[in-house]
Amino acid sequence: MNSRFMRMTSRLLIVSVLSLGLPFQYAQAGMVSTDKVATSAQSQSERERIRTFLDREDVRKELQAQGIDTDAAKARVSALTDEEVQKVAGKLDKMPAGGDIIGILFTIFIVLLVTDILGFTKVFSFTRTAK
Repeated sequence: MNSRFMRMTSRLLIVSVLSLGLPFQYAQAGMVSTDKVATSAQSQSERERIRTFLDREDVRKELQAQGIDTDAAKARVSALTDEEVQKVAGKLDKMPAGGDIIGILFTIFIVLLVTDILGFTKVFSFTRTAK
């Protein structure tokens, strides 16, 4: 009985020693800065905003007119790095939206109206010069 116990113990010891050489993946913990977490969260929201932009009907039609599949464009957005997402989102902010054209047209109208009243131009027939 004693030799049987010794054989069993030696086999268990051999298996345990051999298993120590197996490759294991170790988890490494580290401090994560608040800036990194905030940047990651911001890039995720910007990435979602770009996807929402690609879902718009007018954008989809324009992409299809240029021969770009919207699913492929969304896949490319998912593959962008955080810095690239920030650049694209910044360009989206600078692009004129549909509502801005009304403001631009109103500004042009006011400028032309004032120049008509001052006598520099004669665009509108309902104005009189201030001479």
